[in-house]
Amino acid sequence: MSKLDTSFAGRARVLVTGAGGAAGIAVIRALDGHAATIFAGDCDPLATGLHLVEPSKRLVLPRGDDPLFAQSLAELCSTHELNVLVPTVDEELIAVARAAEELRERGIVALCPSAEALETCLDKHALMQALADVVACPRSSLLDRHFDAGDWEFPVAVKPRTGRGGRGFRVLDSAAGLADLPHDGSLLVQEFLPGAEYSVDVLVDRRGEVAAAVPRERLRVDSGVAVVARSVADDELQAAAGECARALGLRGASNVQLRRARNGRPKLLEINPRFPGTVALTIASGVDLPLLALADFLGEELPPDCGEFEPVGIVRMLAETVVDADELRGASATLTPEVTPSLHS
Repeated sequence: MSKLDTSFAGRARVLVTGAGGAAGIAVIRALDGHAATIFAGDCDPLATGLHLVEPSKRLVLPRGDDPLFAQSLAELCSTHELNVLVPTVDEELIAVARAAEELRERGIVALCPSAEALETCLDKHALMQALADVVACPRSSLLDRHFDAGDWEFPVAVKPRTGRGGRGFRVLDSAAGLADLPHDGSLLVQEFLPGAEYSVDVLVDRRGEVAAAVPRERLRVDSGVAVVARSVADDELQAAAGECARALGLRGASNVQLRRARNGRPKLLEINPRFPGTVALTIASGVDLPLLALADFLGEELPPDCGEFEPVGIVRMLAETVVDADELRGASATLTPEVTPSLHS
């Protein structure tokens, strides 16, 4: 297998957002030792991933839904002479994508798909409509005043139309379970898929070609993140995921989730248009997704075999890092009322 010439990374000064999440932590670790400088940012001053970099490279950011979020990021990148921005939180993605031109004018490259592609991915109903002719999709319908449960086969899956981490997902065994749910179009009812669940990490290069597609079977999931998983070689999964990303114009890294139906056919669940929390498994399998994406966005040529991989398994567990107590005292003093509740959830 040919290797990527990583000399380009020496000119990359990178800010990775969402340092408290699995994806942010994985990207920081993947780029550590390659990029010239890595800053870690999060709206929570106690985010664990901040401690992967030295104190001078930790940034407390506005929330992703703050109207001034993208402007604040641009100013922080300029102040610290950073030229690469890697957002890893869903709520931040569209703001960054919409500011991509302004960021480019400042000499900052954002590893982020277009706002149009993001809006489709982050709306699960719109996603199913957009890809109905591209890949097998489960039967889906908004739960609104027009919804008729009479012609549905139960059990069914119900999930928020927008959201992440498996929040609000439930399986209902009968129509009675739908009665108490809001019929306002905020929930999506889908055919229940009983088979194995897979996530496929996909990289689409600047030419719109699928450079890599690495499937993994999610064997155990905690809060929407796989804690036990294994990568698998499966041409059907790789082809389906790659076609989804291409059809949506998802430049860069994305994560396509599929699950097998009763007949064994994989059907689309959703797409996370960013680096996934379990990208460490893809890296361990031989495809360094963050480094390859960085290379492509900086105009480097990717090796033709950069998507080749060897299946491996991964088990994730908690680990402890001892830090100076004064670091935490100083960080906790900056907590805002908006951040504090999430620390105890």
